[in-house]
Amino acid sequence: MGFLKKVGPEYILRYSLGITYLYSGFDLFRHPTAWYWALPIWVKQLIASLVDINLYLKLQGIAEIILAVLLLSWFLKRVLIKWIALISALELAAILLLAFLPFSQANFLITFRDIGLLGAALSLFVILSKETKPSNGSDIN
Repeated sequence: MGFLKKVGPEYILRYSLGITYLYSGFDLFRHPTAWYWALPIWVKQLIASLVDINLYLKLQGIAEIILAVLLLSWFLKRVLIKWIALISALELAAILLLAFLPFSQANFLITFRDIGLLGAALSLFVILSKETKPSNGSDIN
């Protein structure tokens, strides 16, 4: 338990989200057609009017790989990770919103997991938003 106390929730959230983004980012990039289901028809039509859907999904994959690398970079300052966590939360909220407009039971069977990821990203943002109090050595925790 000493290791977990030293690591803390910030790093557990960072690395869990980072690994998730790494997985989904590579999969989006390598297999964009496998992700068509995640786009409601009206979103596919909108994207197709602007750019090829495969290209869009590959770019989404690259963006998620970049988020992953940033979250997994232990040397980045906390203030930068805080804003990355907010971007992550906004992306996950958008994914959930798009999955349910209009409601699709098929999408819900998969995207319900994004609720937990949204919570993780928001938690990381909240943790990093709190001001750290200088320790005077009298703290018991």
